Amino acid sequence: MKISFSTLGCPNWTLNEILSAAKDLGYDGIELRGLGEDIYLPDAKLFTEGCGKINAELAARGLSIPCISTDCTLQITDDAVLAQTRAYIDLAVQLRAPYIRVLGDTAPEPGTDVDTERVTARLTALAPEAAAKGVTMLLESNGVYSDSALLRRTLEKVDSPAVAALWDINHPVRYAHESPAETYANIGPYVRHVHVKDTAVDENGHIVYKMLGYGTLPLKEAFSLLKKAGYGGCISLEWTKRWNRELEDAGIVFSHFIYAVKKLWQSA
Repeated sequence: MKISFSTLGCPNWTLNEILSAAKDLGYDGIELRGLGEDIYLPDAKLFTEGCGKINAELAARGLSIPCISTDCTLQITDDAVLAQTRAYIDLAVQLRAPYIRVLGDTAPEPGTDVDTERVTARLTALAPEAAAKGVTMLLESNGVYSDSALLRRTLEKVDSPAVAALWDINHPVRYAHESPAETYANIGPYVRHVHVKDTAVDENGHIVYKMLGYGTLPLKEAFSLLKKAGYGGCISLEWTKRWNRELEDAGIVFSHFIYAVKKLWQSA
């Protein structure tokens, strides 16, 4: 098991600050999801000028980019999402990232009228191109795909090694009311990357983000399943500070997470 954090948690940090924090705190990698004001990373000046220097800086610190998380949502009708996904595949090649995250739904909670056949068709169309470039697209357990049986059926229909799953532990528990055992029974063989954030449900039924160990997600059960299966990918902190500015700052959360996640993994 390796440990990374998503740049969602530090929207105001420079790349140098991100790399330095990851190195100093003992992380293995950085999951890219926006940098500063740049959300659509293929057009970010930092990358359009070439990735050689960035790759060298990562290597010097013993870090990698395990996944680039896109906001490419394959159920939307606009075919521009296909070009955007291809651009992210190319960026992943330049940054030596094995995975890109894609979405099937527009929000964490399940939407309505999601065209799952369109999602399947687009993944099927993109898969040969991704495979040829050595990149795997990960469909996240997000939105309607919080239903892990639906996610499994989709992956089975696409039937490509270039399409697998990103397991966000929170969403199937909170939105599909699944246990980690049920989710893992459905998508375990497809899981390549894992998003972790602890949550609780308040008295009004709202999901509230918590630092690891302060919520009520059955994370130990999920980690036990991964550990028994010999999971060697990343456990990645997805702290949504970019979208929820009231959350604790990265300087606090990142240092807490790496300590807490190692302890929880060892006890699982």
